Amino acid sequence: MGNAKTYEGSCFCGAVQLTVTGEPAAMGYCHCESCRHWSAGPVNGFTLWDPKAVNVTRGEDKLGSYSKTKNSVRRWCTVCGGHVLTEHPGIGLTDVYAAVIPDLPFKPGVHVNYQETVLHIKDGLPKLKDFPAEMGGSGQTLPE
Repeated sequence: MGNAKTYEGSCFCGAVQLTVTGEPAAMGYCHCESCRHWSAGPVNGFTLWDPKAVNVTRGEDKLGSYSKTKNSVRRWCTVCGGHVLTEHPGIGLTDVYAAVIPDLPFKPGVHVNYQETVLHIKDGLPKLKDFPAEMGGSGQTLPE
């Protein structure tokens, strides 16, 4: 990846460490029930990467995984329980949670699954009913 910038991240306790290199394919907020329930928060900040740009540098053996659906494989640290990433095989991207990469300038561009929101955010960003059309969603936007 040449001269691309590399950012370091880790789980809550540091047992699992990773790097991401380059720029994410997208950044934003997910409001779906699954992400809210998984993150224990009203919204989840995501950064989507080409899987080749994500490298677990320590603690690969400490990553647990769970798949509620075929669309995602959620990964967390089995030592501290800290959430680390979600693999999305259907779209060929890996979501490294924004909070896991503290030095990455988080510049969200969209809200997805806004029809399920429990926290209305007025920030001027597009609010998609579900997902962009190119990712299999309707691409329909909702009012702020």
